[in-house]
Parts: sequence; structure tokens; C-alpha cells
Amino acid sequence: MDSSGIFEIDLFPPEIDSLDHPFVAQFRELLESLADEYNSRLLNFDIHDGTVIFSFDNDELSSKILGMLENENRS
Repeated sequence: MDSSGIFEIDLFPPEIDSLDHPFVAQFRELLESLADEYNSRLLNFDIHDGTVIFSFDNDELSSKILGMLENENRS
């Protein structure tokens, strides 16, 4: 399957800018576990000034994440 979208989320303070940071590594593990549950893969994962960038190869999973983010923004 092709990548179904790239997420960019301001998740951490700007000074967190390393894939080796413990919080970033923990978030990546969470995303990889989520991908496993959907029999998919985490295609892209990066961080820049606290903004996490990631994508999956599963439209259903990407759609659910998008729905959760939209619901969070409405709160």
C-alpha cells in the first residue's frame, strides 16, 4: 500500500529535536506497536524542533488517527 498521508504534530517543546530523546523514542515505539495492530508499517518518522512527522502504509489507521486529532482540536 502507498503512504496515505503524512502527519505533522507539535508534540514536544522545540528543544526536543533528536530521534534519540527518550520521549521521542517512546512515541516511536507506540506508533510501531499501533502499526503492528493494523498489520501495517510505520513508513516515516522524524522530529524537527519538537514537531513529530510520521506516516503509515495503512489508510484505515491513518484515518483513525486523523479522526482522533480532529476530535482533540474540537475540545
